[in-house]
Amino acid sequence: MEIDKIKSVYFIGIGGIGMSALARYFKFIGKDVAGYDKTPTQLTDELKEAGIDIHFEDNLSAIAEEYKEKESTLVVVTPAIPVDHKEWNYYKDNGFVIKKRSEVLGIVTKDTYCFAVAGTHGKTTTTSILGHVLFQAGIDVTAFVGGVVENYQTNLIGSGKTVTVVEADEFDRSFLRLYPDTACITSTEADHLDIFGTAEEMLQAFKDFANKIEDKSRFFTTESVYLDGVKVGFGADSNYRVENIVVKDGWYVFDIVTPKEVVQNVKFGLPGHHNISNALVAFAMAYNYGVEVSKLVTGLESFRGVRRRFSYKIKNERLVYIDDYAHHPTEIKAVSQAVHEMYGDKKILAVFQPHLFSRTRDFMSEFAEALSTFDHVVLLDIYPARELPIEGITSSALLEQVKSKTKVLVAKEELISFLKQSDAEVILTIGAGDIGEMVTEIKNELE
Repeated sequence: MEIDKIKSVYFIGIGGIGMSALARYFKFIGKDVAGYDKTPTQLTDELKEAGIDIHFEDNLSAIAEEYKEKESTLVVVTPAIPVDHKEWNYYKDNGFVIKKRSEVLGIVTKDTYCFAVAGTHGKTTTTSILGHVLFQAGIDVTAFVGGVVENYQTNLIGSGKTVTVVEADEFDRSFLRLYPDTACITSTEADHLDIFGTAEEMLQAFKDFANKIEDKSRFFTTESVYLDGVKVGFGADSNYRVENIVVKDGWYVFDIVTPKEVVQNVKFGLPGHHNISNALVAFAMAYNYGVEVSKLVTGLESFRGVRRRFSYKIKNERLVYIDDYAHHPTEIKAVSQAVHEMYGDKKILAVFQPHLFSRTRDFMSEFAEALSTFDHVVLLDIYPARELPIEGITSSALLEQVKSKTKVLVAKEELISFLKQSDAEVILTIGAGDIGEMVTEIKNELE
């Protein structure tokens, strides 16, 4: 596939966070871009505002004729597409070039200097920080991010042609289709066992990804990842480490020890030690690439976060409302650590929507343990995404194992009414399902 010969790009599943970044990229470089998705979302609204035609019915007549020209059209599909999808089958039966998102990302970035960020947790924030600091340092970069970066209100940073930053997704082993020059792995905890089968198989995929980097001086891992590479973390044995962390006026201030020097009084605004770790990984990768220290420090201080990653929606003396994408027990624990560090003296209410029946089944006790770190918990029903129900796997079953002071199961349509009656001083909404589509309405009603 030669991108120069493509005139039109059609996306099936255009509203996905990774798909939408590619759609923006192709629109930016002058291609005609359109697509289908199952339901309208904030992301699809933003794509339409950018001039991308989107429809929400699986209907061949809704596809413009320019996207039916086989010789000049690329079709990009999401792995979650059902086998009976009419549009997908039309393109397949008629011999169009059809690629998965990860394949296209690999082709787009192959002839660039590519930074790839992998890990079961932390990769979106780390990718965002790395893309931001490189862009702010004047590097000719384009970053494809799995979240909307608050500094830019988009998931595509920059328009460079020589350097790329990509979020390397382990789902469906997608990251093995990339060609990284520098890479990191932030975490290898078990997840997506519906795809991998076992934690061992998932770890093998990460090992295969790590092997794409022959020069291990350009491969970075956190202290929890037991693979050879440059270690980044808080311990004395790490090659890059953070020391002397203090909180001042809502900022973390700390020193970074590199293999060459000590960088003092670095400021970073995202709460939680997991976010300090994400920032340190991004710093180390950019430092190794040769970016000036002063520009890296400025970039970290100016980074404002990622939508749905500890995103403040309301922050006043009466009420704090925070939204987060956390959908794995470790991520929930990280959010809990952050919010209790910042607001431990206030009444905190956590609202969680479990994502996938299989994930809830595989980590039932771990979810219960993580949620029990909050005194007050609200559960919504499990968001199924691509799955059918599994007998006995319900939010009620999960709630029984939670040991919080107060805990309740609430129907999604009754959540806003419940929250308006709550006396909580800090409210968290957590989850990767369609709870994210409720955030704006919750914010407006609580205000």
